[in-house]
Amino acid sequence: MINRPTTMKSRWDLVIFDCDGVLVDSEWMANEVLQRVLRDVGLNLDMNEVIDTFVGKTVAQDVAIIEQRLGRALPADFFDAWRATLYAEFRTRPVRAVRGVEAVLDALDVPVCVVSNGPLLKMQTTLGVTGLLPRFEGRLFSPDCGLPGKPAPDLFLAAAAAAHADPKRTAVVEDTATGALGARAAGMKVFGYLGGRLNDAAGLSGAGALLFDDMQHLTALLAETVDSE
Repeated sequence: MINRPTTMKSRWDLVIFDCDGVLVDSEWMANEVLQRVLRDVGLNLDMNEVIDTFVGKTVAQDVAIIEQRLGRALPADFFDAWRATLYAEFRTRPVRAVRGVEAVLDALDVPVCVVSNGPLLKMQTTLGVTGLLPRFEGRLFSPDCGLPGKPAPDLFLAAAAAAHADPKRTAVVEDTATGALGARAAGMKVFGYLGGRLNDAAGLSGAGALLFDDMQHLTALLAETVDSE
């Protein structure tokens, strides 16, 4: 019998990417905008506090935290004004794709999708500005779909079901412990990306992620790594 080498396609059914910080270099920009709009409603936080408090959260969680800190409800137009400011920033700076991610996507021979705690419109905006959206059109999953966000496993399981993928043969690329915990709860293998300005090596490692710091190494890692346990 001839032993044929295992290929990436025979190893994985699906590769799921987080969006902010993994596909698009948007995290710092988004937190700068959030810091400004929080100041406008009377909540003054330094950048480290903004990052520690809000990175990886859903919009609903963000709003609940802000209102709890303020001790009052936010203005009715807060969310719309926040998002309009943020999306304009993404377009005018503009937001960039994470270095090396396009080459990774070109090299993958398995289906891909995006699972994010951010709104669908945010993903469509950042992926559209960077030119990545056509690679994921129709395969974007967020709490806007009506499912709980990370660290719940629901969005990951929904993405796998849509792709007819076995969760144990699904790889997930994350940069937060929140996302890594959700993917692990779904029974998936997690690769923790540390190449961005915001990284949580301890949190990702504690959540069971395999760490790497250069997106250009992801293709080789996917080809070499054994399936999820």
